[in-house]
Amino acid sequence: MSAQDPPYASGPPSRRGDDALKSANSLRRTSDRFECWFRRVLMLLLVVGLPVAAVSAGLTSYEASMRTVRAQAADRHQVTARLTSTVKGGDWAKRSAQVRWTDADGVVRTGAALVKPGTSKGAAVRVWVKRDATVTTAPTSTLNATTSGWLMGGMAAFGVAAGSHATWVGMRLLLDRRRYAQWDAEWDLVEPRWSARFRR
Repeated sequence: MSAQDPPYASGPPSRRGDDALKSANSLRRTSDRFECWFRRVLMLLLVVGLPVAAVSAGLTSYEASMRTVRAQAADRHQVTARLTSTVKGGDWAKRSAQVRWTDADGVVRTGAALVKPGTSKGAAVRVWVKRDATVTTAPTSTLNATTSGWLMGGMAAFGVAAGSHATWVGMRLLLDRRRYAQWDAEWDLVEPRWSARFRR
C-alpha cells in the first residue's frame, strides 16, 4: 500500500454500522427504547405545541380585549364638571366628591367622581360618563389589550412547557419504578448463585 492510497480501500466507514450496533445493544432495555422515543415525541409536541398555544391564546385574549375597548369607547365620553363642594385636604389618595355638569341635551346632571384632596368648590374636573349619564372610569386602552394578549400568550407558553416537563418527570418516575422492580426480581434469581461461590 503506497503513501498515496487512502487509508480505507472502500472509503470511510459507514455510520450505519454504528446505528446497527446501538439498536442491537444487549444492554439497551425495552424501557430505554421507549424512553428515547417518548422523549422525541414529547420534544416534537413541545416545539410545535408551545408556539401554537402561545399565539392562539394571545390572539384570543387580544381580540376579546379589543372588543371591550371598542364597546367602552362607543359608550363613554369625557365631560367637564364642576365640584359642588370643597374636597377636604389630607393624604394623597383621591376622594369621592359630588360634581355637576350639563349634558349635550342641556340637562343638568350630578354624580360622584374621584377628585384630588384640597380641590376647591366650583373647580373644573374632567370625568368620564356613560350614555346613561352615570360617572364611570376611563375606557380600556389598546395598550391594555396588547398587554393582555402578551400576558395570556406567555402564560399559555409557560403552561405547555410546565405540562411537558411534568409529563416527562412522571414518565421517568414510572420507568424507574419498573426498572427497580425488574432489578430486584433479577437479583433474587442471581444472588443465591452468586453468593454461593463465596461459601465454598
